[in-house]
This record gives sequence, structure tokens and C-alpha cells, in this order.
Amino acid sequence: MGKRFYIETVGCQMNELDSELVMAALIEAGYEYVPRRQDADIILFNTCSVRQHAEDKIYSALGRLKHIKEQKPGKIIGVLGCMAQKDQSLILKRAPHVDLVVGPGQVARLPQILEDLAERGGPVVEVSLDRRGTSQQRVRASFLAPDRKERPFLRTTPHQAFVRIMFGCDKFCTYCIVPRVRGPEQSRSPWEILDEVRQLAEHGCVEVTLLGQTVNSYQWKEAGRSMRLSDLLSRVHEVEGIRRVKFVTNYPCDMTPDLLQAVRDLPKVCPYFHVPAQSGSNRILQRMKRGYTVEEYREILAAIRETVPGASVTSDFIVGFCGESEEDFEATVRLVEDARFKNSFIFKYSPRPGTKADELWPDDVPEEVKRRRNNELLAIQNRIGEEENRRFVGRQVEVLVEGPSKAGGKRPASDGVIQMTGRTVCDRIVVFPGSPTLTGQFVQVTIEDVSPVTLFGHLAGLQGAVS
Repeated sequence: MGKRFYIETVGCQMNELDSELVMAALIEAGYEYVPRRQDADIILFNTCSVRQHAEDKIYSALGRLKHIKEQKPGKIIGVLGCMAQKDQSLILKRAPHVDLVVGPGQVARLPQILEDLAERGGPVVEVSLDRRGTSQQRVRASFLAPDRKERPFLRTTPHQAFVRIMFGCDKFCTYCIVPRVRGPEQSRSPWEILDEVRQLAEHGCVEVTLLGQTVNSYQWKEAGRSMRLSDLLSRVHEVEGIRRVKFVTNYPCDMTPDLLQAVRDLPKVCPYFHVPAQSGSNRILQRMKRGYTVEEYREILAAIRETVPGASVTSDFIVGFCGESEEDFEATVRLVEDARFKNSFIFKYSPRPGTKADELWPDDVPEEVKRRRNNELLAIQNRIGEEENRRFVGRQVEVLVEGPSKAGGKRPASDGVIQMTGRTVCDRIVVFPGSPTLTGQFVQVTIEDVSPVTLFGHLAGLQGAVS
């Protein structure tokens, strides 16, 4: 078996982190990463199952690889992540040229799985236990999250890092496949998390984002004491070298006063909250099994803005959920208009086999209605986003520079100046002319213009260059 590997990632920040850690584990085991699929001996797809579109994208990519496998049968093709856990051997039926199917709870074992494949042949399916009909203890043990430990620190941006503080989910929203594919909710030891953050800081990281499916549900009990996310934030805040701390994604019911006060009182913790609402209709929220009413969600927003003035809030919405009427959709529109989110991620409902919604209700909102509602809500959010961003015109903001912008960074450079991008402390994207050497530094940018999701400006001066 050749040792050159390529990995393509689809999905959320948790998947991005998993891919980063898989890469580190494989390099530690003697494999070589290559950035082009055609140069690889091992082609890996780290997959998402939250929406059908993500799965279709992977099956399409696998189909295109069939002729390559026929020409070069020694190539290894692997499917990792949530789709692997959900579909398991179905992947092999649809794409029999696949060699590996490895769920997110097993990717930590990938180097050993590849060695076993080389010795015994394949295909190989390695997934965690199903949550139904199996003891909770055995299921938990079957979901092993990859971690850094002393492995190489591979990050696309060395000055930023994701840190998993918990994995899995126990909320069981009726539309969501995550509890099935990511397993039971489990929090990591705070001491293990702090060791990882310190290691990252020693390697030049200045911003960490704490990750969890419902990150504010974090809880660690030890010696009769309980530690919540607010306590963990206080300890991460003390790590020398770290200048910004973020956390995503929040579950509305766990948005507690102590967490808001921690964000208010800890200067390094960014005043940014991603709190998915999913719908503005109580009837739909009840069907989704979200556990709160619209009135309670509005109270949460009010508490955030009262406790942390100037905080930015973002949300998620699903349109066209089973049985959603025009009245239900209009309730969602009212919530978006009243809440004035910095931005919202808006999705058309996609039935997920294995979820309660798929078992209980038909997907009865026509596709053209879903599309119309999606476009209408997006237009409203874009208008609000641009209006809120207008407040920054003429102001200076501190930006952590992430690198060349995806669009402007491709323009011809003049005297080494290209379009760079970074983010403010409240997670607003900023684009400005600058040099790639600024990547990883904190700079002051004067804002001149805006779009619904971006601030545009020019450098006003450097602040606290990071080595």
C-alpha cells in the first residue's frame, strides 16, 4: 500500500477538526499528505449527513472515482465520518469500489485500520455501536474521538485552532441525525482541554474556538464538584498567549446567566453567540422537539443583549419542515425581523432516515415552496445584516488576519498588496488590501463599506504582531 494520502472534508467545524487530527495521526504513522487527489495512493472523504445535498456530493465524487479504481486497483478509497456511521455497508452497495467505511467514533483508529487493510484486504467497515438496543456504557465506549496529545500540530491557520470540549448529542431533535451518528453526549476533562490549549499556545495559536454539538451543555463532575462552560472559559482565559476565545454551537435551553456573565467579564472571550432558533413557530418547534417556545427564545436574546451589550448573535433556521404552513413561516419571518441577527444560516428541510421526523410525518412541503421560503428569509436576513453592518462605517475595528480572501486574494498583486481577510472580535468578516505577511497578526482596519456579511476597509495600523 502506498503512503501518500489525500483527504476532502464536507460539513461542520467538527468535521474540519476531525480531518485535521486524522491528518496528524497519519503523518505520525509515516504517511505523507498530498494536496491533490490525483497524486494520492489513499483518497479519503470525511463526510456529513445533516442534509441530503452533502451526501449526494460524496456519492457523486465516489462515482467519478470508479474508473480510476479500475485503472489502478491498488488505490485505497475511504469514506469517513457521519455518512459512514449512518449508511455503513450501504456505501459498499452503492460504491463497491470503496475500501474503507469508518464512522466518526472510529477515525482515531485509522492508522491501524489502514495497516489491517494492507495485511488482510478489504473492504472494511468500522463503525460505532447503534444507540438503540445497546447499553449506554457500551455505546459511549464505542465512540472514540481523535485527539492531539503529542501529535504534530497541523492547522490550515497556525494562529487559530478548534478545540473539542465535548462530542455527541442527547437532545434528539426530531429532524436531526447527529445523536445517531455522533453518539451520546460526552464532555472531555477540563484538565485535558487546558493542556491542549496550552500546547496550541506554545505553537503560536492566539485564538481557540471551543467546539461541541451543544457546547453550552458542557459539564464535568469530579470529586463532588461540577464544572460548566463558564468555569472552563475562566480557565482557558488564563492561558498565556491566547488572545481570543470563542465557543460554538449553543443550545438555547442551556444559555444560562453564568455563561453570559463570563462572556461579559472575561476580556479574551469573544462577544459572539451562535444560538440556533430553527423556527419562529411554537407549533413547529414542538414538532422539532426543540424544548423551548418562541417567547423563551426571545427572552434568551434579551438576556444576551442586556448582559453583553454589543454582542453579535447568529442563528440557524430550517424552512419547509414537515407540516410548516404559511402562518408558521410568517412567524419565523417575524422572529428574524425582530431579532436582527448578525447573520443566519438558512436551510431547506431535508428528511433524514433514522430520525423521528422521517418516521412520523411526510415531507409534505413542496420543493418550490421550500425554495421560495428559503429565498425570502435569506433576503430579509441579508437586508438586516447590511443594515447592522452599516453601523461600522467610519469606525476602526481590530481584526485577526486569517489570510488572503478567497475572491480578492486571486487578483494580481501590486507591490505585494492583495485583498486580505480576517475577523473582528464579534466574528464579523473584514476584507482589506494588505500583505500576506500580516497573516496571524492583529491589525486595525478602518471600515469604508459593507455588504450583508462583510465589512470592507483599509489598514489603519498594526497592533500586537504575533510571531
